Amino acid sequence: MTDETSQTRPSAFDIIRQGLAMTPEFRRVIWAMIGAGVLLGLGRISVPILFQRIIDQGLLTEDGIDRSTLYRLAAITAAVVVVVSAMSLITELVMVRVAERALANLRTVVLRRALDLSLAEHGQARQGDLVSRTTGDLETLTKFLDWGAWSWLVASTIALTAAIAMLVYSWLLAIVALITMAAMIPLLRAIQRRQQVGYGVVRDRTGDLLGDSTEVISGAEVVRAFGRQQDAIARIDTDIDAAYEAQVRVNRPSSLLFTISDVFGTLAVSAVLLVVVWLGVADAPELGTVVAMLFLIQIILTPVAELTEVIDQTSLALAGWNRAIELASRPQALPDPTDPVPVPHGPLSVELDQVTFAYDEHTVISEVSVSIAPGTAVALVGSTGSGKTTLARLLCRLADPVEGAVRLGGVDLRNMSGPDRRRAVRMVPQDGFLFATTVLDNILRGRAGATRADAEAAIETLGLGDWIAGLPQGLDTQVAAGGDGLSVGERQLVAIVRAALADPGLLILDEATSSLDPSTELAMSRALEHIQRGRTTVTVAHRLSTAERADLVVLLDHGRLLEVGSHQELMSKGGAYAALHAAWTRGVAT
Repeated sequence: MTDETSQTRPSAFDIIRQGLAMTPEFRRVIWAMIGAGVLLGLGRISVPILFQRIIDQGLLTEDGIDRSTLYRLAAITAAVVVVVSAMSLITELVMVRVAERALANLRTVVLRRALDLSLAEHGQARQGDLVSRTTGDLETLTKFLDWGAWSWLVASTIALTAAIAMLVYSWLLAIVALITMAAMIPLLRAIQRRQQVGYGVVRDRTGDLLGDSTEVISGAEVVRAFGRQQDAIARIDTDIDAAYEAQVRVNRPSSLLFTISDVFGTLAVSAVLLVVVWLGVADAPELGTVVAMLFLIQIILTPVAELTEVIDQTSLALAGWNRAIELASRPQALPDPTDPVPVPHGPLSVELDQVTFAYDEHTVISEVSVSIAPGTAVALVGSTGSGKTTLARLLCRLADPVEGAVRLGGVDLRNMSGPDRRRAVRMVPQDGFLFATTVLDNILRGRAGATRADAEAAIETLGLGDWIAGLPQGLDTQVAAGGDGLSVGERQLVAIVRAALADPGLLILDEATSSLDPSTELAMSRALEHIQRGRTTVTVAHRLSTAERADLVVLLDHGRLLEVGSHQELMSKGGAYAALHAAWTRGVAT
């Protein structure tokens, strides 16, 4: 956790410029708000102008009260108030709708970028912090646009039109009032700058708290199993204290805002009245003009008071917007090609050509070259940390090699479009991640537009009808987030059906490491036998019995290719694979 200073954080102008470039829809929001603000400003300053006319032309005429003029101006004033109020309500409703549409587009941009992060970026980023950037940080912008931005733009335009009206009435009184009120601008600006930096720290600390909380809650079983509850609580307490201190520090200047507005407003009114007294009866403006000036001062002060209220909200929104922009502005790790090459249908050949991959300059795959014929069943074997799973991820283009190329059907993965790649390659991870919905809905995510009948057909093809029937509600069984409620093997069975529904030319299986109960083991074997027919399969083998059944065995050690061949060929060579198999056989026997 590091604190950023005001020198390292972008200015408000930079944040707004980057945000508008990323989401141009916000430009329409701003222009619409400015237009509405001008109309409302003209409407509101018409009220003190009408009051001035009522006083000078209706009440204080040479012939006494002019009732006809008085009634006419009073009626016009009432009508203006009603129209301005209605216009304010309508424009606010329209602005909220326009702003929410722009925010929805920004959420889409940020979430898509979060999903496009590379393996290295996901490894470095904390899940809770990413969640904070895609939800909480954008929520601060939502609240600001719903009220704060409206207050800023409308209040600013109203204050500007009121200031112009004051200059028209009496340039001397206007200058006195405006200079007095302008003296508070440096104070407000200093507070806003401090708040912007402070709220940036608040959002960072909130991200830290959410990140640690997510880790502790998701790892609760491990925490309890190893008796580390107190350490976990102490870690969260530290985050809570840091977030509390950051919030307290940023709130201290806020207490000055209302006081500053009240003090300078009172000084402006007093200054105008003193100038009127100083000018004397002969040179002083008419009473109606003085009253109108005081009204206009109040019209300026009301927006200024509103602005002081939203300085906090503005700083918080800018901090949240900046964090969202920072995430969305990261260059796409795996860009789609501008001129994609089509991928052939059916079983795909696989070619690894001098493939090297590294995490943060730590090489995990080094110069691996393998050619796999279409329809071949391949087993990736090796000890833990040998690079099996990383190589499987490269085949799905969850990452790109730093050197070399991965080709499917003769096409470099980097030259495939996203839809083509997802049609051609599917991976079944060993944890079989499932979403919080029914088993059916999880299966249907395998192919857009798939129906219940398609899912049932895939289940029958894989020989899993009896297993599905044994679930509490069959396909309609509810699954908790992550697949809780189903065993590891059952989750992987659902993932296998999901992959079968997509009918890929290359299927990648990351074998479950945990032991399965006999019925699930039988269902798994049957499903794997069926799903491998008619396509190329690459299995990350954690059991050498899988390698025994494979057409081709690829042995890795610390990211390097040691041996390639069939099980029989490698056993007859008596090399590293034969030694590994012998050790595994002894382990099974004992």
